[in-house]
Amino acid sequence: MPIEILMPALSPTMTEGNLVKWHKKEGDPVKAGDVIAEIETDKATMEVEAVDEGRIGKILVPEGTEQVQVNQPIAILLEEGEDASALNKVKTEALPEKKPEPVQAAPEKKPDLKVVPQATPSDSRVFASPLARRIAENAHLNLGSIPGSGPHGRIIRADVEQALAQAGGAAPALRPSAPSTLLSGYEPAYDIMPTSNIRKIIAKRLVEAKQTIPHFYLTVECNIDALLKAREKINARAEGAYKLSVNDFIIKACGVALNHVPAANASWIDDQIYQYKSADVSVAVAIEGGLITPVIRQADTKGLIEISKEMKDLGIRAREGKLKPQEFQGGTFSLSNLGMYGVKEFAAIINPPQGCILAVGMGEERPVVKNGLITSATMMSCTLSVDHRVVDGAVGANFLKAFKELVENPVMMIL
Repeated sequence: MPIEILMPALSPTMTEGNLVKWHKKEGDPVKAGDVIAEIETDKATMEVEAVDEGRIGKILVPEGTEQVQVNQPIAILLEEGEDASALNKVKTEALPEKKPEPVQAAPEKKPDLKVVPQATPSDSRVFASPLARRIAENAHLNLGSIPGSGPHGRIIRADVEQALAQAGGAAPALRPSAPSTLLSGYEPAYDIMPTSNIRKIIAKRLVEAKQTIPHFYLTVECNIDALLKAREKINARAEGAYKLSVNDFIIKACGVALNHVPAANASWIDDQIYQYKSADVSVAVAIEGGLITPVIRQADTKGLIEISKEMKDLGIRAREGKLKPQEFQGGTFSLSNLGMYGVKEFAAIINPPQGCILAVGMGEERPVVKNGLITSATMMSCTLSVDHRVVDGAVGANFLKAFKELVENPVMMIL
């Protein structure tokens, strides 16, 4: 019996994804574990492995298709002994048509290019790409009367341009909406850059986090001279076998501090506080088109060398888009370190549903007062962003106190 290959849910929050590439074509044999496609999710671009053996009988969703719904059939796998005639037994459509709700009846096939002074409220229900919507708005076109050729009947740029061509017009240049630009009469040159699914999800979640989570911020200054000396001695003894970074010490310090102050290792979910028993630190890593947060599990129990090797491996595979979902999901606390970019101090946005994220700046030599005398020390600014629903000011302060003591006395991390 032919087997439907469905669009997988590669993360708990995934409802749709982009089918970036097929690694198999129709007629190719498939074994369990073979990489058959690449899917761009709300987190990263990941490889999809086959779970059954057989032969690709038909590809239902071509590569490059966007917004493919989870559990939608994307291909048909023929089992051993089955030929193409078996495909007739499968009644499925790759992209079930979802026509946009019409704004008005279109009596003719030719699009009705009725000029309207501005988009009507019903236009917002039309299924169209942002770029198509902007072109139509600048051309004063009624989107509801333009048939869509994109996935699920979505109106795309080509549909709007075709409608304009049929009317003898041309797509007008898209104008920036900034009032200062329009008032000045100056229109700067610009490019509209393609937006990945990852970037769209990041944008959506950051807005939601900032609007729905009551952030407050706490900052401490850490003297990292002792940490730098300890790192130098450890790396010298390693003779190239490994190389610890300052970030490795910070990850360890976060884990141990969470162990000391477990109330900071918590989330607010459905009006309840979830206090975690494991210090799983999500570490922000920049990737092309966005960022991802691979997780160092039980950071408080791991040695610095183990953390260093694990973080290097996760970082490399994160940039290659090869992380498994369990490697970047389920962290309990986040760390964002921009010190290597020369950033002195910043405040990060909380990564929901976590209750805290620590933003770390660069270490720099500054004048400090010690025993009544002015001297110099290598100082590092660290700012804790806190969800006030789950972590109060005193709890956040106690976490930073424990973290600071560990960073300034790194030998305590191994006790």
